[in-house]
Amino acid sequence: MTSLLAGLASPINALLAVLTLLTGGYVIGWSRLENGPTAGAMGVGWLTNFLDTLGIGSFATTTSMWRAFKMVPDRVIPGTLNVGHTLPTVAEALIYTAIIPVDVTTLISMIAAAVLGAWLGAGLVAKWPKRYVQIGMGLALLAAATLFFMTAMKLFPGGGDALGVRGVKLIVAIAGNLLLGALMSLGIGLYAPCMILVSLLGMSPTAAFPIMMGSCAFLMPVGSLKFIKEGAYDRAAALGLAIGGIPGVLIAAYIVKSMPLTYVRWLVIVVVLYTSVTMLYSAFSQRSAVGDNASA
Repeated sequence: MTSLLAGLASPINALLAVLTLLTGGYVIGWSRLENGPTAGAMGVGWLTNFLDTLGIGSFATTTSMWRAFKMVPDRVIPGTLNVGHTLPTVAEALIYTAIIPVDVTTLISMIAAAVLGAWLGAGLVAKWPKRYVQIGMGLALLAAATLFFMTAMKLFPGGGDALGVRGVKLIVAIAGNLLLGALMSLGIGLYAPCMILVSLLGMSPTAAFPIMMGSCAFLMPVGSLKFIKEGAYDRAAALGLAIGGIPGVLIAAYIVKSMPLTYVRWLVIVVVLYTSVTMLYSAFSQRSAVGDNASA
């Protein structure tokens, strides 16, 4: 009994307990679903979360697949990404936060900053018109393609050995994760930019895993409930991500664990870049059409 109480009292276990409670509240808030998911929606969830667990990321790949197969309207893609990927991301966080060492103060501070950023960002993006969403996501995908390219070319800073930071570096870490949390609302995955931030601050790149996954796991339920409240998401597609995504995470984490992804990374870069261009083209051609109609 004493050892059990001591385990529950540890900061990491306490953090995971809070995450579990937060997730329970999120599921209750998302309990009224009208449409069931299709096999295609669950397939997208499985594949993108499988790749996410292996380090590819899920937001950009999901967006590209949805646009290619016309599965989700552009207007509600940001909300559907956040709502649907929440539960698989929580599963990732529960796996990796418990097994990878990281400084508790740094971890909790960066998670809190990301949650605040997501709460502010989701409240704004959920009310955007379609054209603003297209422009924002087009630019977000362009940034994602750039980060994927940097990963493929091994251009990330090497980082150091530290498991945490203090002083000015901690302030920079908090401010950086606040911004990254806000950008999650637009569909920019937090993994690659968080890895860069952590490495630039002299921390071990390994420490980015619990920080990134913990940040996403906490911020996504908070931001997602705002999208749900505004009705700014596709319910069937989001449920497909959740149902298909959790098995994808478990298979990648416990069975596959690692695999050569060089060709997959380059394919993702090409597809995401193409999706970015078509998203921006749709936004600006729509504006041009409105202008032509107004002058006619």
